[in-house]
Formats: sequence, C-alpha cells, structure tokens
Amino acid sequence: MVLTSAGSGGFTGRLRDAVAEGGRGGGEPFFRRHFTATDIETRAALQALMLALDQAGVGDEDSSNAELILAEALNNVVEHAYADGAGPVELTVSLQRNGMACTISDRGRPMPSGVVPSPGLPVIDPPDDLPEGGFGWHIIRCLTSELAYQRDRDRNSLMMRLPWSDFD
Repeated sequence: MVLTSAGSGGFTGRLRDAVAEGGRGGGEPFFRRHFTATDIETRAALQALMLALDQAGVGDEDSSNAELILAEALNNVVEHAYADGAGPVELTVSLQRNGMACTISDRGRPMPSGVVPSPGLPVIDPPDDLPEGGFGWHIIRCLTSELAYQRDRDRNSLMMRLPWSDFD
C-alpha cells in the first residue's frame, strides 16, 4: 500500500510506517494508555501521547489539535464522569490514512442525556464577562470529522476521528 498526503509535508517515514502497520483496523493501536482520572495522570498521558506523535512524525498542527481535543474530553471525564472520585481511564489512538482515531473509555457516570452534548456557544459580553468554560464540546465538534458516544453496561466510550490537517 502506498500512502500519500496532500500538502507540502506529506507523511514522514515513521508516520507512514505507523499508519501502514497499525492504523487501518485489525492492528494494534499506535498508542494505548491506562491511567487514573486525575489532573496529574491525565496530563502525563497527554504528554506521553504528544511525545509518541512527535516521534512518529505527526505534524505540529495535527498534534496540537489532538492535544486540545483530548485534553477537553479527558478533563470532562475527570470533572464529570468521576466527580465523586477518580477512576480508571483508557486512551487509545490509531493512526489511519485519513486521520487519528481516538477512543476514551471510562467507568464513570454516563453522559447526562446518553449522547454527545451539542451545546450552543456561551454568550460573551466582553470585556468584563468572559465565561470560564462552555467552549469544550464546540471545539471538539469543530475539530473532529466523526464523534460518537456509547454506554455499554458500566462503561463509557467516546470515539473521535481527527482528520489530518492536509488530508483531502
């Protein structure tokens, strides 16, 4: 299989190999991390992923998008799914021809409505009343090409596809 990417950078050798070996379903994920849903462990998991993406040759824009989206989603797990105390989280990332497939699984509280939230943007009344939060799900929805939530017994799974920035 020959993998190409539009744009100036294209896939580097290591990224091309990672996509070809494990990213197209059936193979092992490129990255898998089990950790406890705390601020410190979530940060450590994200730092480990960023290092792995850098070593694989993933571009800065794609890595930054992944970090932003996953930080938002993982912080929601810490703050909402495990509001009563920390619990286990699994983060898996597969590199695929058309982007990164990411799954966050936990055993915390389910999403309130049983579906991925779709809130409107918060009202902004600058310069005095900038809201502290309320942008997370909007950011996630804007930067992903696929987004799905599933609750199976006591397990939440949030699946996201982050398209490559230069993929047509």
